[in-house]
Amino acid sequence: MSEVKKYDLSNPDDLSAKIINILYGKKAHDIKLLKVTNQTVIADYFVIATGNSNTQIKALADEVEYQTGLLGLKPKNVEGFREASWVLLDYSSVIVHIFNRETREFYNLERLWSDAEEINAKSLIEEEEKDEDNG
Repeated sequence: MSEVKKYDLSNPDDLSAKIINILYGKKAHDIKLLKVTNQTVIADYFVIATGNSNTQIKALADEVEYQTGLLGLKPKNVEGFREASWVLLDYSSVIVHIFNRETREFYNLERLWSDAEEINAKSLIEEEEKDEDNG
């Protein structure tokens, strides 16, 4: 078993990787990571994911907030939790978008931010988490 990665959540690269691992662990779908540093001053990264239902979307958002909170980081803003068709968690350097399938297709952030660099989110998933899914 590999050593558990220590994350520096003040580093946007580490924060986005941690969030991707949290979402992956809670069975989020189609996780994307867009590096938007050169396109906007509002964030360095967008993490985009899809949940199967409003209940799962809320659970994904809750888990991200809970796990980052355990490490001493709270989002400065959370939007859309009540409706749960699109929940946004704003961590300043990383903005997390958790959609239901229809809302994600409608807003299509990947197309809107198509000039951003897409980072391979799967490459950031910790090996032991991949192993748990296969076992």
